[in-house]
Formats: sequence, C-alpha cells, structure tokens
Amino acid sequence: MKPLLLLTIPMAERYRARLAERFELSYAPDARTREQALAARGDAVRAVLTNGTTGLDADDIGRMPALELVSALGVGYENIARDAARARGVVLSNGAGTNSDCVADHAFALLLAAVRAVPRYDAACRAGLWRDALPERRQAARRRLGIVGLGDIGGKIARRAAGFDMETGYHNRAPRDGATSRYFASLRELARWSDFLVVSTPGGPGTHHLVDRAVLDALGPDGVLVNVARGSVVDTAALAAALRDGALDGAALDVYEGEPHPPAGLLGFDNVVLTPHVGGASPESMDAAVRHFVDNALRHFAGEPVSTPI
Repeated sequence: MKPLLLLTIPMAERYRARLAERFELSYAPDARTREQALAARGDAVRAVLTNGTTGLDADDIGRMPALELVSALGVGYENIARDAARARGVVLSNGAGTNSDCVADHAFALLLAAVRAVPRYDAACRAGLWRDALPERRQAARRRLGIVGLGDIGGKIARRAAGFDMETGYHNRAPRDGATSRYFASLRELARWSDFLVVSTPGGPGTHHLVDRAVLDALGPDGVLVNVARGSVVDTAALAAALRDGALDGAALDVYEGEPHPPAGLLGFDNVVLTPHVGGASPESMDAAVRHFVDNALRHFAGEPVSTPI
C-alpha cells in the first residue's frame, strides 16, 4: 500500500502525477482544502510536502498521529513547527540545492535590471524616448558585491559575480571554511564596503528585519539592494524611507513582506524592480525538487536516513 502524502502547496498536474506514482496523494493547496483533508484523513497521513512560506503548524501536526516525514520542497523551512515535529519523532527534510542555480540566476537578473535601470529604459523606449533624453547608468562590472548568507545559493551568486570581475564579501554568523570571498562579522560593515548587497540568508525569527535602516544607510546613496531570500529579512518601511530620502540608489526584490500582496509602500518608486517570488521557479528546479523529495521519502520509508535533514 502506498503511504498517504499530504501536499499543502500549489503544484502543476504533471508533478502531482509523478508524486502519485509513489504515494497516495491528498492535494490540499490552500487553507480550506487542507482543513478538509485533515478532517477526512488526517489520521492516515504519513508524509507532508510543504514549503517554507506555507509551513506546517503544531496543531496540524497533532492531527496526524501516523505522521513520519515532513519535507519542505525548497531550501526554506521557517514556518514548519520543527520542535513539535521532533517531539513526535517526525523526520524533517528540505530540498536544499535543488533550485540554487535558478535563484542565483534570478538574483543576478534583478541586480542587472536595477543597476542598468532595465525596466525604466524599457518603459522609455516604449514611450518613444531615445537614449539622448535618458540619464546614463553605471556598469555592474568591477564593483563590490556583498552577500548576506553565503550558503549554497550565496556561493553560486559569488561565482557568477566572478564573471563580472566583481570583488565579493559576505556576512554569516561565522566564516565559512574554504570561502574565497572576504568575511565581515558585521552586516553594517559589509554594507559599508559594498556597492551592491544581495540577501540570500534563511528567513525566520533570527533574521527578521536583519536589513534595517542602519544597514541601508551603510550601503549608501549609490547602493543597490537585492533580496532573493525571504521578505521578512528586509524592513520594508525602512527600505521605502531610504528610497524616499535618496539614501539608496535602488532595490530589486523577488520576495517581500505581506506576500502574495505587492508591497504597497514600494510601488511608487521607478527605481524598484519587483518579481512575484519566482526566483527558484523553473522547469529544471521543479523537476529536481520533486525528484529529490521522492528520493528522500523512499529512503525514509525504507528505513534509511534522508539525504538533506533539517
């Protein structure tokens, strides 16, 4: 008999079909369908596939007495009640590494769009303006790039920066062995050193509003902020104030507080580039994430440890 898998996030039919080859699938991509699924068959659920944004709370874990495995599809897991799961002996895993290339690509796309004012140039061109009527923009090459969180994604951002002859620095809680980028124990000092600052650190209480007005002021009026991590890491009100005051040259965000609603305080700025949390979304990364989850789940149900435990 196939184990019952509760899928709590939206997923295209082709990927759900792949899961259904190995699991009895209960698809509950929103709060209403999740409540229905738990009421009907919560006692039989053995695995849950979610993501860091949707998560899984302690109350829902308590409604699944047969639960053995909870996995985040991507790398983030900030809204999974990990203590409640561990107290029950539930195994936790994530999709670390499955979308890192895609997120790193998107981070650089956002950085270049902001630095080179691509959306503004596009709008001007459509309006019939020629280059002589437009301000010149800096190049990105040979600048200093600061990376907040030098994990797998941050490391790939640093490698892409090398192709632009950029000098890279990073801020983590501790230096990373083997890192070739310069380490800064202070985020403000990293921001002060940087021309551009890319945020790729995990979300959660420990990084809430890590990028505040003091960090933005340290980045300075020529600085550009890029966030491909979690919206909670950047203080949106402080970012809006810095842009309004001319304390920052621009920002590019794939994530923001209050998702899925757009950040109202930033919509009036033409030097802000926004995308709807698609940094990790591509056919390649989704294929890899689903394949990785299936492999981890099969390992677990065969009595083996998962390859990417949380």
